Amino acid sequence: MEVDQVKVSIIIPFYNCPYIDQALESALNQTYSNIEIVLVNDGSTLHLDKLQPFRSRIKYIHQYNAGTGNALNAAIRNSTGEYVTWLSSDDVYYPNKVEDQLYYMLKYQVSFSFTNWDVIDAANNVIAASYGQRVNSKRELAESFLLGNPINGCTVMMSKEMLKISGVFDKSLRYTHDYDLWMRIMLAGYELSFIDKTLVKYRDHPQMGSRKHRTDIEHEIKALQTSYQSKLSQFIGTL
Repeated sequence: MEVDQVKVSIIIPFYNCPYIDQALESALNQTYSNIEIVLVNDGSTLHLDKLQPFRSRIKYIHQYNAGTGNALNAAIRNSTGEYVTWLSSDDVYYPNKVEDQLYYMLKYQVSFSFTNWDVIDAANNVIAASYGQRVNSKRELAESFLLGNPINGCTVMMSKEMLKISGVFDKSLRYTHDYDLWMRIMLAGYELSFIDKTLVKYRDHPQMGSRKHRTDIEHEIKALQTSYQSKLSQFIGTL
């Protein structure tokens, strides 16, 4: 199959985010053309007007508010691409994000990859360049999961075939659904391939969920780490 025959689904969960128009513009302005954009409105009541200019060019799904993990799963279920890539509604893709990442995955025949990223502020200024954690080995990556989530979800591209084996996001986890899925994928034997290219702009702003729900997030992280401690330690011992 020619590379341009491979479809990539960009999945976007949306809940009351004022930056959604910028996210959608970045998705639609990709240099790779064989894409679809699947947006799940997770019960939003604000900023719906910002969706209107894009509605004819995206697949739009509405659901009652059920959390990001649930919205991501709904987007995956309704996607038709062979690969999926997640874009948060307050973040931005560089134009070559999908193209560069897909070419890498097809070239090296990997099912999961993640990349480097810049941090931007509310006004789109880059405040930290290439901020992602560089990974030099499988063991180093596995050990980093003991301390926290080393992977920015919006830098990830993954195969739909792989998700049939690993499963999708655990909707019972309100904040750590991504942390949990990356560990499940790794423990299932898939390589988590790091691409040291900066392909995403991650927005740091006062309204972001990781600031508003910091205490709840910390509690959920600790519980998840406790549940995975033994499995991760055993896995690291095999590397």
